[in-house]
Amino acid sequence: MLTATIFDIQRNSFVDGPGIRTTVFFKGCNLKCAWCHNPESQSFEPQMMFYRDKCTGCGKCLEKCPNKLESCDLCGKCEMYCPAEARKVCGKEYTVDEVLKEVIKDKLFYENSGGGVTFSGGECMLRIDFLLEILKKCKENGIHTAVDTAGHVNFERFEKILPYTDMFLYDFKIFDSEKHKTYVGVGNELILENLKKLLELGAKIRIRIPVMAGVNDSVEEMNQIKEFLYSHGKPDLVELLPYHAMGENKYRAIGLEPQTFKAPTKEEMKVLREVFSE
Repeated sequence: MLTATIFDIQRNSFVDGPGIRTTVFFKGCNLKCAWCHNPESQSFEPQMMFYRDKCTGCGKCLEKCPNKLESCDLCGKCEMYCPAEARKVCGKEYTVDEVLKEVIKDKLFYENSGGGVTFSGGECMLRIDFLLEILKKCKENGIHTAVDTAGHVNFERFEKILPYTDMFLYDFKIFDSEKHKTYVGVGNELILENLKKLLELGAKIRIRIPVMAGVNDSVEEMNQIKEFLYSHGKPDLVELLPYHAMGENKYRAIGLEPQTFKAPTKEEMKVLREVFSE
C-alpha cells in the first residue's frame, strides 16, 4: 500500500492556485533554500517541534512523556497534554485514500469557487508514485488539481503526472546558477530545463518568485527571468512573493538557527511587478 508522510493538510486556502483550495503538504525536499518558510518540510522523517516561546513551564510534557523528555519516540503524548500547544509532532503517514478523504470534504467549495486541491511540500514530486495515484483519484472525482514544485527532478516524473495535473505552481528563485547554488544548495540547470519543456508543451503554469532584498530583488534579475519565460512560452501568471519571516520560529522549533532576510519595500515590489505587466 502506498503511503507518504504529510505534515499538513490546509483547507480553505486562497494562495495556492485559483479559487478555494485544500493544500496537501508532503514532507521531504531535495533543496535547502536559505529562506525556506517551511523548514520542517525538508526532512523526510516525522519530527518533534518545540516552540520555546509558547512554553509556560507547567511540566505537563515531562509528566506525561514515557521517556521523561530524555529521548523522543514521537508518541505525541506531550503534544496531547500541552495546554500552550508548545509541542507538535510534525509528519504523519497517510494512504492515498486517507488523503482523498480529506480533500473531497470541500468538493462543493471547489465547484462553487473554481478551486481544487494543490499538492505541495517540501517537494511532492519526490513521492511520484503516491502523487500520481492521488492525482488520478482526484480527477476521477472531478477535482481540479495543481502541483506546487521547485522542479529539481527528472522530467520523466512530469511526464507521468501531466495527464492528471491541471496546473503547475513552479518556483523560480534565482536566474544565475552559481548564485542559485549558494542560496538553494544546487544549480538551476535542471529546474530551468524542466520549465522550458513544460512551457513548450503548453502546460498551464503559474510562476512563483520569492523575493528577498539583496538577493534577487533587482529589475535586471526580473528581466532575465522574463526573457527566459517568454522565449519558451507564456505562463498563466507570474507571482512575486515578498519574503516573510514566518519560518524563522519554525527553524528554532526543530533545533536550527535561521538565516535572516528582509523583504523589499512595497514601492520596490511595485517596480519589480511592473516588469511582468509590460
